[in-house]
Amino acid sequence: MPDLSRAAGPTGSRSRGSDRTWLVALAASFWGLSALWREPLAREYPALAIVFWEHLVLVVLVSPWVVPAVRRVLAADVRTKVSVLVIGAGSSALATTLFTAAFRTGDPITPQVLQKLQPVIAVALAAVVLGERLHARYVLFAVPALAGAWLLAFADPLGVTVSSAKAAALAVGAAGLWAAGTVLGRAASAQLRFADITALRFVVGLVTLLVLNLVTSTPLALGWDAAPNILLLAAIPGLLALLLYYRALGRTPASRATLAELAFPLTAALVGVVALDASLTGSQWVGFAVVLASVVGLAVHEQVANRPSVVAPARAEEALAPTP
Repeated sequence: MPDLSRAAGPTGSRSRGSDRTWLVALAASFWGLSALWREPLAREYPALAIVFWEHLVLVVLVSPWVVPAVRRVLAADVRTKVSVLVIGAGSSALATTLFTAAFRTGDPITPQVLQKLQPVIAVALAAVVLGERLHARYVLFAVPALAGAWLLAFADPLGVTVSSAKAAALAVGAAGLWAAGTVLGRAASAQLRFADITALRFVVGLVTLLVLNLVTSTPLALGWDAAPNILLLAAIPGLLALLLYYRALGRTPASRATLAELAFPLTAALVGVVALDASLTGSQWVGFAVVLASVVGLAVHEQVANRPSVVAPARAEEALAPTP
């Protein structure tokens, strides 16, 4: 296979051909399925217990990759090691626990708000950490996508209130950790394979959850009736989605990736309507259509336009290469 990264010029013309924004959106759509299994679990068990067993199953599934991944990360530089620790402990263990806890609070605002804040945080981090440069045309996709996501999230988009400081903390904390995971995942892909990052994410996450359990003394026991939901959570929005995500992230600028991740609330809305007997208001259906058009439009634009909306090397190792 030709090395597309060698010829990526300042306009990003070669990166356009290898862009995988569409694959990030596909992975994010699998995350949107998690409510099918996470919500019934969250009503009965502590969030930490659910996420612990989810990670334990994931570590078993990726166990053949763990030893090679550990060898590669030990040989990597300090930046990559720190990226892996933050991804595993923060973006995997802690952020997923916060997200699961949001279901338990019964506050419908929290899990939606965190998705609206994530792109804003991730774009700023991508500019600082990866040196990605945004053209004005990026705003043509980002602003409608965020506005549409807001409409989709709330039945009354002009009457939103955050009911407690706890809900706000869950939203902001999860958003920041997931945004960091998007940016640092691309950074780590400069030296690690997507299978390495996936395996290390789950292993570090599991260790972090064990430490949190020791600190909080949260009961970890689940009933056997929870097993099917845990297995499905681990297999689909867990392993399958992450494999697709990290495969795409090495060739997709984080600024584009985080916008494509808005496919998550799109899928979640469909799941709610089709499988959970929820209903959407007229403004929510408008938001659904706007987000879908923005995410698809961004992916198509980056493939066919002469000048992409985000200027970044095709491969993450070029983004992180020292300036001569």
